[in-house]
Amino acid sequence: MKKYSYVGISFIILIFGIIFIPKIVNRVKGTSIVKNDRMSASNPITNEKLAFIKLNGEPKKVPDFAFLNQDSILITNHDYKGKVYLVEFFFTSCPTICPKMNRNLVYLQNELKDHENFGIASFTINPKFDTPGRLKKYAENYKVTDPEWHFLTGDREDIYELANAGFNIYAAENPEVPGGFEHNGYFALIDKEGYVRSRYDSSGNPIIYYRGTIGVEEKVDENGEEEQITILLQDIKKLLEKDE
Repeated sequence: MKKYSYVGISFIILIFGIIFIPKIVNRVKGTSIVKNDRMSASNPITNEKLAFIKLNGEPKKVPDFAFLNQDSILITNHDYKGKVYLVEFFFTSCPTICPKMNRNLVYLQNELKDHENFGIASFTINPKFDTPGRLKKYAENYKVTDPEWHFLTGDREDIYELANAGFNIYAAENPEVPGGFEHNGYFALIDKEGYVRSRYDSSGNPIIYYRGTIGVEEKVDENGEEEQITILLQDIKKLLEKDE
């Protein structure tokens, strides 16, 4: 029987103050995915101007962070200033959704290779295991070529604070699920000024995050959820082309 949890939604309501979300966003627990109405195929996503995600009426900015990358270089949010970038939370030994997520990120990297102001920040949620050396081998295995794609590790509490409170992208240790960790399979889109951006849905609400677990060739997964990598690529280009 599938297990359901509503922990992730409490973070989103608390931080973003978005009360229109009818159900928890897709959350992977083991190999189970919880559906929601707001991001489902029955609620089409519009192709309009991108939304700012707001907190107390103010656009939400990426919190300050500082972590070591796969080359043991200290990377902070200020290193992404002037760049459009994606944020994900993953771990290298993940047996479920992380390989799908990172294959999709490699696809985006390759599609955007001519844009020097595109980057990715991949934060491990298993920093005890994911050392800079291990992250470097992982990046090499995935044929990461973008110099602005940083695989980041550091203090466990700082990473979980950034995921759960800073981005509201759920992450937690759970020995009962495959790999020992559970997390959302979403990508956050950040603009050149460090603001979190997204499309609106057909009801005029921001979708907040983009589904990262379904590839462009799959179109729809076993739960009927549509891929969002195509629209994410379009929206990245919108932000990149602004002022270029």
